Amino acid sequence: MKLSTKLTLFVSLSKLAIILVFVLALPFAVDYISSRYTDNVLRQQKKKVLREIKEKGVDYYLDGQESYGSYTLLREEFIALEPAESPVNLDTIATAKRIIEQDTLRYRILSHTFNAGGKRYVLEVARATSVMGQYSRPLQYFAFYALLALLALTVVVDLMVTHKLIQPLKAIISQKLVNQKFPFAARQEPIETSTEDFQYLDHSLILLMDQINEAFEKEREFTANASHELMTPISILQSKIENLMENTEVTDHVHQKLNELMRTLNRLKKIVNSLLLISRIDNEQFSRNDEVSVKPLITDIMEEISHRLEEKQISFSADFKHKIELQNVNADLLFQMFYNLINNAIKYNKPGGSITVRDEYKVDNYSVVIKDTGIGIPEEDLPSIFNRFKKSNLSEAGGYGLGLAIVKSIAGYHHIKLDVASAVGQGTTITVVFAEESVKG
Repeated sequence: MKLSTKLTLFVSLSKLAIILVFVLALPFAVDYISSRYTDNVLRQQKKKVLREIKEKGVDYYLDGQESYGSYTLLREEFIALEPAESPVNLDTIATAKRIIEQDTLRYRILSHTFNAGGKRYVLEVARATSVMGQYSRPLQYFAFYALLALLALTVVVDLMVTHKLIQPLKAIISQKLVNQKFPFAARQEPIETSTEDFQYLDHSLILLMDQINEAFEKEREFTANASHELMTPISILQSKIENLMENTEVTDHVHQKLNELMRTLNRLKKIVNSLLLISRIDNEQFSRNDEVSVKPLITDIMEEISHRLEEKQISFSADFKHKIELQNVNADLLFQMFYNLINNAIKYNKPGGSITVRDEYKVDNYSVVIKDTGIGIPEEDLPSIFNRFKKSNLSEAGGYGLGLAIVKSIAGYHHIKLDVASAVGQGTTITVVFAEESVKG
């Protein structure tokens, strides 16, 4: 999962959790706020009554009566004033029931005792709990929608900021890692960012890519130089051995030894020529101006190595259903690539086995599939079969040598993808997938 996706999920889920907690706590919070607000209103009303009693006297309310009571038309609020029967001083707010006109109602009641005119009185100021509750639901809705709007705004801002912050990381991935072809571009431009962590990552990647390029160039230069330097002594040795073999005074025993030396020398010469070919391909010394069809190449290859098929009694079939032309390729290199692949299919096949070659075409994706019934390749060897001088774990196979290394170099030069599927004892299937730009429209 991408970092941007994870951050988006984190932001969204965290906001969702906040909404869930808020929704669960909102009724309690609204009730608490409403209760505190009502208590404050009751205290203000108490102060107002006490101030009027202080200024105008208690008779302003009692009007010659022992007690005083007044409530609103809908009985939502009331004020009561009567002599205190208990010596206990009161200054409390509590929820209690009162009977008014034969109806029992719940009120939030402030009780307060005070002295006036030499007597003790109890003042009750109350508000119905139903009045408190009638504003709770609208308040909850308002708070909920306000929270949703606020969270939506913060989510948008968070996503914009997150996108802005990780934009340099996306640039590093797209420019330094994704779709990079080896060897890398000679000059890697640093990403513009003010984040030190991204600067360090970008600088480290550039340094690593430069080191890889340098190591690759040294290896390529060494391979080319060593191959060229080896050809001279090999040619001299070959010439001397040929002269010795033509000498009539050489005994049969010596002649046999010279033949063995010549075979060894020829194998060494073949290896050096393969290394030279790989070096020339890696250095892009071949042109890519040809237009070819794969079917004639396969036909030419089969004519050249048909005798090997007969020796091992291997059947061969080619099925090309699509008349596809490849452009901007090197015909000789493609011939060498398919030759090596088919040659390996023969070399590591079983007596009486088979080889099939067919093509596939799917929306500008052209591929050639080579399948054999050979000994197969161990699963642990599959990732490295195209490495130079790689040896197989199968003793009868003897190793993969440079044939597949040449195939890899040619494929890389033409931007060809190689897919290998194999199982020991069941055979190998190699799919050669040509790049879209190589398929002639």
